[in-house]
Amino acid sequence: MTVAAAAVVLTATVAAAQNLDAGKSPAKLFADGCATCHRSPRGLAKGRFSLTLSWFLRDHYATSSDSAKVLAAYLESVDEPPPRAAAKPTKKPARSAPHPPKPVQSQ
Repeated sequence: MTVAAAAVVLTATVAAAQNLDAGKSPAKLFADGCATCHRSPRGLAKGRFSLTLSWFLRDHYATSSDSAKVLAAYLESVDEPPPRAAAKPTKKPARSAPHPPKPVQSQ
């Protein structure tokens, strides 16, 4: 029985050490862990440094440093404005027809 008990404890320890976030995309990490409270990832990284955001996520939400870094990078990427399309030349609004000069008053 001692060997069986040791095997159960060893198996439980190994199972607890697995990273459940391994292999998940950043969007999946957000959907699984954040979407319950946050409707969208936009704005969550706004004004935060990548390193401090990663530390915060690691301490409070992510299961590993790697998943915290990936999630932080994802949150930062969705906050960046979309790339601008090539600027189209805009036409200046047409000016109204020229008016005749005002008559000069003689003195």
